[in-house]
Amino acid sequence: MGSGYESGRLAEGSPFPRGATYDGHGVNFALFSAHATKVELCLFDEAGETEWARVTLPEYTDEVWHGYLPGLGPGTRYAYRVHGPYEPDAGHRFNPNKLVLDPYAKAFMGSLQWGPELFGYEIGHPDADLSFDTRDSAHLMPKCVVVDSRFQWQQSERWRVPWDRTVLYELHVRGYTQRHPDVPEHLRGTFAGLAHDAVIERIRRLGVTSVELLPVQMFVDQPYLLDKGLRNYWGYDTLGFFALHPRYLSAPTIDEFKYMVQRFHAAGLEVILDVVYNHTPEGNELGPTLCFKGVDNASYYRLLPDQPRYYINDTGTGNTVNLSHPRVLQTVTDSLRYWATEMRVDGFRFDLATILAREPHGYDEGGGFLDSCRQDPVLSSIKLIAEPWDCGPGGYQVGGFPPGWAEWNDTFRDTVRAFWKGDEGQVAELAARLTASGDKFNRRGRRPWASVNFITAHDGFTLHDLVSYNDKHNEANGEDNRDGHADNRSWNCGAEGPTSDPDVCRLRERQKRNLLATLLLSQGTPMLLAGDEFGRTQQGNNNAYCQDNETSWVDWEAIDDEGRSLTDFVQRLLALRQALPVLRRNRFLTGAWSDELEVRDCAWVDPQGQDLSEAQWHDPNQKWLGLLIDGRAQSSGIARPSGDATVLIVLNAGHEEVTFVLPDVAEARCWVAVLDTAEPVPPDPERREAGSTHVSAARSLQLHVLVTDDSDEHARTVREALGALHSP
Repeated sequence: MGSGYESGRLAEGSPFPRGATYDGHGVNFALFSAHATKVELCLFDEAGETEWARVTLPEYTDEVWHGYLPGLGPGTRYAYRVHGPYEPDAGHRFNPNKLVLDPYAKAFMGSLQWGPELFGYEIGHPDADLSFDTRDSAHLMPKCVVVDSRFQWQQSERWRVPWDRTVLYELHVRGYTQRHPDVPEHLRGTFAGLAHDAVIERIRRLGVTSVELLPVQMFVDQPYLLDKGLRNYWGYDTLGFFALHPRYLSAPTIDEFKYMVQRFHAAGLEVILDVVYNHTPEGNELGPTLCFKGVDNASYYRLLPDQPRYYINDTGTGNTVNLSHPRVLQTVTDSLRYWATEMRVDGFRFDLATILAREPHGYDEGGGFLDSCRQDPVLSSIKLIAEPWDCGPGGYQVGGFPPGWAEWNDTFRDTVRAFWKGDEGQVAELAARLTASGDKFNRRGRRPWASVNFITAHDGFTLHDLVSYNDKHNEANGEDNRDGHADNRSWNCGAEGPTSDPDVCRLRERQKRNLLATLLLSQGTPMLLAGDEFGRTQQGNNNAYCQDNETSWVDWEAIDDEGRSLTDFVQRLLALRQALPVLRRNRFLTGAWSDELEVRDCAWVDPQGQDLSEAQWHDPNQKWLGLLIDGRAQSSGIARPSGDATVLIVLNAGHEEVTFVLPDVAEARCWVAVLDTAEPVPPDPERREAGSTHVSAARSLQLHVLVTDDSDEHARTVREALGALHSP
């Protein structure tokens, strides 16, 4: 009946742990279903095509069906057929003719093949989903695989980067290496490719600390994309919460991912996973039966209370996972713990995280999921990042997550884009964003790192396209350019798309430097989109979710002199950020006066070096701003003899230069400009006395550091940080 299986020796097994667990002698199978009447375990050959055994799980404990089969081992292919009522009007959609996947499966083989047999009802039937389809779906389904979780980790402890030093780098596993010339062709687009020496060394040398991977859990390609010759490139349609997407594996073993994590940790880099627990590919009442719908639809999904035939669609994808159910909540938290412990990732970014925190009465900061993460000894100790919005009621919650969470801050993105585009009335809003958006996050003891600042992300324009296109160009997506954001706050600098006009090209490069400098010099946690450091383009496509091709793949061989110069600029910025703690304070800057230290932590200054007046704050035509951060006001509230460095950041988004007076904040000191976006090369480190003037060129940003002489601690720190960029 199959290698190792001993017929007739089915034992009752254990209801815990859920999933398929190999113990060295056999496999324990455990599946939660509160409303099923019988669960059949189906075993398949190595090709996943022939079902060579079907056994009924013999025990039902605490709503978990379970059984133990001695003689089975890693590599066993399996799935389930779950019996129960097919009563859509009551929320039940059991259909044993449909093979369903284990929600706890650690690996899959094969890919989903679309066909009418996948649907629990007869497509085209006049009663739609109330009908019942008897065709078998097994030949179209991928199969679950029992894994051997043993792996010899070389590091005994997890690599941890403090939040205040964290710089996120968002990348796509496949797209980052698919065209990398140093990665062997058979490894490109895989975890093994990402673990290549050349890839890791480049990321490390850039100066980021934490790689945030777009979804790597098993997902599917929807038929409407396949019909157009496209794919679900981003991966936001997860079907396997515990399994890796097979397309990213060069060999059929989860050890490849563990090896990649180990290699990143050895290089001092964290691995963060972008995860999707808010919906699944099973859609609404007219969607297929693949996993959760056939295991226990009424438990796993949020259904309309008065019409459970229909699904609550807070995600915009047809269904919403029901984290108010304790067993479903357990599934998600078990999944997170698995990735954090067994796979040793360092944190998670949660897609549409407000849905995970939504209870039947609405978004709840003290909801079950958020409380579970807060009290869990594993999850509470790693990085948790929320995308704090969705399309459901009360779905926009930027700043509304509890302590311990960081959040994507889209107000930073929109404000910084608008300011450098030249929009009016942005100064007051920009001041808040540069100081970690304390108006949103400074509560309940939260820290500035809670604000994850970004200019670009996978969803939207790349940095190059942000300064090269006024309008989106998504025709290749096959939706007549109707998809994607229309409000991009982008500016093409005078020409739409590619141009040979030297003035336009120079302005675009300066605007890139302005945006990157604003991002990396602001308080909070910066996130950089992979490829922005050298000007990667998607030819104006701001919704490349389905472009698994050259549109999205990083073209490493296309990096030109401007791209190399921009990369050097980003390295310089990141070196300065790490060298100067004043740029990454652990407390919010408020401008409040300290009687004890007789200083203010920060001040907003005008070109005369004076505090901004009320009229200036509200002048819609003002397009310049100075931010003075005084290093004598320590983030801990305790003064040191030398203090932190005092810095002045000058931003001028206008089309005319502005002459700034360098403020006099301490005796016998002078200012040194260590960064100026007006030119791609580092500025001449000429010292200027406090009270002297500095010209801020049109559309430029400068960073000045207050020093005494060459022996000054802060001058030495900056010099060493920038000098390290050129060391081997």
